[in-house]
Amino acid sequence: MAETMVDSNVLLDVLTEDPAWFEWSSRSLEECAEDHILVINPIIYAEISISFNRLEDLDAAVPESMVERRPIPLEAAFLAGKCFLKYRERGGRKQSILPDFFIGAHAAVERMGLLTRDASRYRTYFPKLKLICPE
Repeated sequence: MAETMVDSNVLLDVLTEDPAWFEWSSRSLEECAEDHILVINPIIYAEISISFNRLEDLDAAVPESMVERRPIPLEAAFLAGKCFLKYRERGGRKQSILPDFFIGAHAAVERMGLLTRDASRYRTYFPKLKLICPE
């Protein structure tokens, strides 16, 4: 079965019922879940945790039966660093590796698709990554 990494923005859209993105995100998440294993990593988990006061509440809202949790492989961490270096060489101003680099590299290394509504950085630094995103 195919696997798809779910970006935090999609999960947050659904969890917060975002007025602009809820419909697209919930529909896309549901469609992916039909024939894909949905995956998040610790970076995504941390990003969505800000909407919750307790770990148990987050785990109830996004249960492991719905979204598999995976550690970030060392190969993905290495790739994230190399992509961040390209970002800095192109004039990027951030001093620390951005979460999107870890997310994109993880999906790329494990050959997963990525469900996101913010595709621009992924397209730039992970051009072979299969993106599921708004047109």
